[in-house]
Amino acid sequence: MPDLLGINHLTLSTTDLDRLHYTGLLGASLAFERAATGSDPRIAVVDVGGDDHLMFVETATAPGTEPDPLGGAGWGLRVATHARLGEVRERILRAGFPVGRIETLPTQWTMTARDPDGRPVDVRAHRPGTAPSSPTG
Repeated sequence: MPDLLGINHLTLSTTDLDRLHYTGLLGASLAFERAATGSDPRIAVVDVGGDDHLMFVETATAPGTEPDPLGGAGWGLRVATHARLGEVRERILRAGFPVGRIETLPTQWTMTARDPDGRPVDVRAHRPGTAPSSPTG
């Protein structure tokens, strides 16, 4: 049995925590926020479902916006269904942010959007009946 249970958090930088769209636009909830101190930057931790979190650190330097070595975002968020993925895509478009079309992969549907910092983020939904089975012991 593996000791790892999943990813606890992913830390990302942003130049402006106040324009973070992961809560309002994508439906994540703010877990907590910490004000900047003399030695530490302002941070916000966003609950994206289950036990998964995104930690945003406010910095003076804009984050990189280049795609990963495969030309994708290099990280992604998950929604429950293809229908929900379509709804999220429409909300992103109405908010004026760029988002690609929904593509069909062997085990999931995916689209790539850009957050307010220009950073790419994949949003995906697993296709029914294609999720890998868990190992048996």
